[in-house]
Amino acid sequence: MPKNFFVEKMVHIRELLTRAEVRSTLCDTCTYGAEESKAANINSATNFCLKCQENLCQSCSISHQKQKMSRDHKLIQIGDKVKPEDLYAQYPPANCDKHTVEALKIYCNDCHVVICIMCYIKDHNAHKCSDINEVVDELQRELTNDTDNVIIGVDRCKQMLLNLNREKKRFSEEISRIEHKIRERAKRLKDLIETNKQSLLRELISVKNKRSKEMRAAYEEIERNMIAMESFRKYVCEIREKGTPCDIARSASSLHDRAEELLVFDAIQHTLDDFGQAKVTFASPSFDADDFRESFGSLQVKILMLGR
Repeated sequence: MPKNFFVEKMVHIRELLTRAEVRSTLCDTCTYGAEESKAANINSATNFCLKCQENLCQSCSISHQKQKMSRDHKLIQIGDKVKPEDLYAQYPPANCDKHTVEALKIYCNDCHVVICIMCYIKDHNAHKCSDINEVVDELQRELTNDTDNVIIGVDRCKQMLLNLNREKKRFSEEISRIEHKIRERAKRLKDLIETNKQSLLRELISVKNKRSKEMRAAYEEIERNMIAMESFRKYVCEIREKGTPCDIARSASSLHDRAEELLVFDAIQHTLDDFGQAKVTFASPSFDADDFRESFGSLQVKILMLGR
């Protein structure tokens, strides 16, 4: 990842603001002198040098600003509330990473990097370079233009989100509507199936009741004829066992006629023939799952490309 010098500078300034507000800081120069002379006279710091990154007491601050090497260094007073923008303005220029004692003053238009004089001599002397103060206005305009384009991009993103939310709402409403139609379709089909089922069941019960009544009438007729024949048989047995020859002779002719009458099954057989054999079946059209889905309905999804 490339190093973000601006963010690093912001973090460093935040640390400096914290240090500038601490009132009990000792002077670094006095501390070094005490270590060398083994003395214990260490003053409290009153200023902080942005260039040297050191805390200085009042006496060391005066000496620091009188020396040729450090007279241009920026000092901030410790214990005062310092505004960040003031600290930005006083912050010393950045030095080159490769040549730490050299300030970054040159802008390479070919490489789009800020370099020091040593970098220019060694690596960029064949490139088109400019003083950073000469190109800063153009770079500012470029950054302004980039910012304006980004703002336009933000507006486009907002519009895209708005359109997406509209589509989300419309799609959700459409899904709810289709779901309602599916449930209504299923309910109508269920009601139709239930109605048809009840109609067929009523018809089946009617057929059953009619057939049962006919079977019961035929059964009773056959049963009555059988009871009559059983009664005839018992009566004849009584006559034969207990009757006198006269009784037998007097009854034989009428009993014979009655026996022939009882043995005539034509009426009963005719009833049974008319009764026949009932066969009830249930016929329904055959269809598979695909046929059912086609009859019930199907979903169709189409993606309409908008704005193209």
